Amino acid sequence: MAVPKKRTGHSAQGKRRSNWKATKPTTTKCPNCGAVALAHTVCTACGQYKGKVVSRKAEGFVEATEVKEAKKAPKKSTKKAAKVEETKVEEVVEEVKAEEVVEATEAVEEAPAEEKAEETSAE
Repeated sequence: MAVPKKRTGHSAQGKRRSNWKATKPTTTKCPNCGAVALAHTVCTACGQYKGKVVSRKAEGFVEATEVKEAKKAPKKSTKKAAKVEETKVEEVVEEVKAEEVVEATEAVEEAPAEEKAEETSAE
C-alpha cells in the first residue's frame, strides 16, 4: 500500500477541497396547488406531477399496480396449470407402469403357488 513521504499541509488540503461545496437544490412552484416543490419530483403537498395524479395523497388516485397484477395473474396461472397438468399426466403414467409391474410380479408368484397346489393334490 502506498504511504506518503510527508504530511499534506493545511493550505494544500484546503486548495484541494475548495470545490467540495453544497449546492442549493432547484425548486419550482406546483402548478396545481402553488406549493414549493423540488424540480422534477412529485409535489409533497398535493401528490401531482406534471398535472397527473401519481401519489396516494392526491384526490382521485387509482393504483395502477392492481390492474397490472390482475392482467398478469391469469397468464401465470395458465402456465402453472399447464405444468401441473403435465406433471399429473406423468405421475399417472408412472402409477400405471408401477401397477402393471406389481400385477406381473403377483401373476408370477401365483403361478408357482398354483402349480405346487396341483402337484400336492395329484400326489
